[in-house]
Amino acid sequence: MPTTTVDIRGEDFYINGRKTYSEIEGSNPSAHGLLMNARFIQGIFDDKADPSRFARFGYGKWDPEENTDHLIAALPEWHAHGLRAFTVGFQGGGPFYTIKNHTIDNNPFGEDGKSLDPAYAARMDRLIRAADACGMVVIVSYLYAGQVVVRMRDGQAIIDAVKTASRFLKEGGYKNVLVEVANEHSIEPFAKHPLIYSPEGMVCLIGIAREESGGLPVGCSGGGGYVNGEVCRASDYILVHGNGCTRQQLYNLFLRAKEYSPGKPVVCNEDSQSIGQLEVAFRTHSSWGYYNNMSKQEPPANWRITKGEDQFFAYRMAQGIGIKVDPIPEADQYYLQGFGPESEYEGKRWIRLASLYPESINYVDYYVGDELVFTTYDEPFTLFQEHNWLQRGIAVEELAKGFRAEVHLRNGEVLIKRPA
Repeated sequence: MPTTTVDIRGEDFYINGRKTYSEIEGSNPSAHGLLMNARFIQGIFDDKADPSRFARFGYGKWDPEENTDHLIAALPEWHAHGLRAFTVGFQGGGPFYTIKNHTIDNNPFGEDGKSLDPAYAARMDRLIRAADACGMVVIVSYLYAGQVVVRMRDGQAIIDAVKTASRFLKEGGYKNVLVEVANEHSIEPFAKHPLIYSPEGMVCLIGIAREESGGLPVGCSGGGGYVNGEVCRASDYILVHGNGCTRQQLYNLFLRAKEYSPGKPVVCNEDSQSIGQLEVAFRTHSSWGYYNNMSKQEPPANWRITKGEDQFFAYRMAQGIGIKVDPIPEADQYYLQGFGPESEYEGKRWIRLASLYPESINYVDYYVGDELVFTTYDEPFTLFQEHNWLQRGIAVEELAKGFRAEVHLRNGEVLIKRPA
């Protein structure tokens, strides 16, 4: 029997009949009703095309069952810091830095959408029930562009896949699930399927998902910074993505979503490692989604709260909610990320300067040897930053010449960080 139920009352989420976080002694009342979350989209991932490619990052083999088991093992640690939901996809998400998504076969529906691969179904069931056991909600995402456009036949296959996924959730009897029909329905690759791409088509799919799932809360995200009034009004909760948004743009996005369909909770379930965005979420009573596409979207993922970015997000989330956690010493509040064994692929690394309080940083200069190669002014302070969720790699042979980051703080102090 389910032990965790989620329901929506006005702009607030309730777990087991109580506003989220209200059960925590001394918690911040303004945080009550929020659903702080993370993008763990690859929680049931597999590759039927060539799984051997994912035996990497120090793992001797690729095993989709172990991948799911490792995420399950990490859930209590995340819950203790205030994470109450995570997004997992039937079709996963795209590795952005390594293996191209269109070469991966991670589609459990089949090209006609009518069947659900039993192994995927079993992993999803195991993951949802594990979340249920520790008081967490799963945002189940059905459709991902990188799989739909190369693996699914036509519009009827889309409808049948939404029905298949929704019936699976209904038959499972889960009470701790929210539905995301598609990940970023408004992005250009979905143009091949107007049923997903157009707001009118998405409204129809939202209705199908709600009916076939037995009334589970349903929504759908658009691309970073996008929100559509028609989709908002059709949704039970409003999903947005903050990718590429400044804090001001995220604030404006939250306000537009609330104006389009007042009285519903707004959930950002994908942003970046830019934890300064948390302040915007807390102040607008909006839920925020941490998205680390380096450590959490490149299979095999390390699902634990790892040193640096994950650690700093978990701490700031707990701090905003009012959960007491051990302080992080000042000397450990700046961390040069991307030098671990899991961070190298085909002779490249993706370097970034993680900070507990990124608001304290004015800019970061990156040096190879004595040459200044890049300056980054915006969080998350990545080397060769293109967006807050995207960067270019650097060759390992370049790093061998010597590497350092000069962190220029707003108080005038300069910190020097080198690889450990």
